[in-house]
Amino acid sequence: MDTGQAAFGVASLRMGSSYRERVSDVFSRAASSAARGDSEDDEKALMWAALQRLPTHSRVRKGIVGDGELVDVAGLGFQERTRLLECLVRVAEEDHERFLRKLSQRIDRVGLDFPTIQVRYDHLNIEALAHVGNRGLPTFINTTLNSLESIANLLHIIPNNKVPINILHDVSGIIKPKRMTLLLGPPGSGKTTLLLALAGKLGSDLKVSGKVTYNGYGMNEFVAQRSAAYISQHDLHIAEMTVRETLAFSARCQGVGSRYDMLTELSRREKAANIKPDPDLDVYMKTISVGGQDTNIITDYILKILGLDICADTMVGDDMLRGISGGQRKRVTTGEMMVGAERALFMDEISTGLDSSTTYQIVKSLGQITNILNGTTVISLLQPAPETYNLFDDIILLSDGYIVYQGPRENVLEFFESMGFICPDRKGVADFLQ
Repeated sequence: MDTGQAAFGVASLRMGSSYRERVSDVFSRAASSAARGDSEDDEKALMWAALQRLPTHSRVRKGIVGDGELVDVAGLGFQERTRLLECLVRVAEEDHERFLRKLSQRIDRVGLDFPTIQVRYDHLNIEALAHVGNRGLPTFINTTLNSLESIANLLHIIPNNKVPINILHDVSGIIKPKRMTLLLGPPGSGKTTLLLALAGKLGSDLKVSGKVTYNGYGMNEFVAQRSAAYISQHDLHIAEMTVRETLAFSARCQGVGSRYDMLTELSRREKAANIKPDPDLDVYMKTISVGGQDTNIITDYILKILGLDICADTMVGDDMLRGISGGQRKRVTTGEMMVGAERALFMDEISTGLDSSTTYQIVKSLGQITNILNGTTVISLLQPAPETYNLFDDIILLSDGYIVYQGPRENVLEFFESMGFICPDRKGVADFLQ
């Protein structure tokens, strides 16, 4: 064998040994990674077993986050909440429905149902006393005369000169759960008064007859404000507070409602059935169900789906203090009530100051919450775009205090065609109804 062949043989042996070493290193790393993965899985399994052995009261306040760390869910910091929300809802437009369905599937798996509210109003008449003509104008002289006249009326010195005005005339209907209801009507038709009546927030100066019931219970049998939320068309906020502080304060005032009791029963049934839920979803549900927190993850969640996360740390502002824009302020008004635990939402003109795409996204998110989590939602809009109109299930059309139509959206054109009113081509159905 000559020198060249010998050198080639030595080089081949060296390359072969180097290749074997690399292959051996790859397999050793894969084996160590698999062993480490098995070790991490074993640690998480042990951590979950330790969590399951805790009493129910302690179990619903503890969660496994990150790499298997057992923490108190009430003490999650900003970074932990942000990471958890990113895992659950990374992009609000794409992941919101998927997240809600995961939430619903966990509840359904153990045979639980979200509570539902069916609202009925029977022969509802609402009447107000008001000045008519020139006395009804909001001038300085009229305001002064009205104040003096009110005092004289209380002392029975002069008779009351106000004229009774009917706002709603013998209206009846049903607001069903798991369905989005659109309330349409021209200004002055009684939309705001109807929403206030359904939410139990009518003023004491109105004369009301008829009844409103929630699942068969009258307004005098329970506190309606704990089950229903009314979202006003007027934006009233503390200007010096940031958007995040405003929603967090609202969440603390409204409390967690029935979430804690439902989570306790859910945890008990999962333990009995030996079901292990998704850790991130488990921590989220426990966090929103435990009260007494300065800032809850439900605040960050609502900020995200309403598109307010970009201005979360900006002051709300008012006419004298610069803050967020008018459209963002309107979304803050909506978010203030959405952070609560109320199962029925009555929203009055939430699209004022918003462009059509933003209104569409908000109504779409509300529709997903309503249909998947068994909510009850009534939204009053003045001129909804066709794509927003198509998101609703039922329509209520008011005119001069009378209900002209109430029923499924798919049947509204057929109903008016039978009455002789045909919607022209290339005209939006909502505009035709208005």
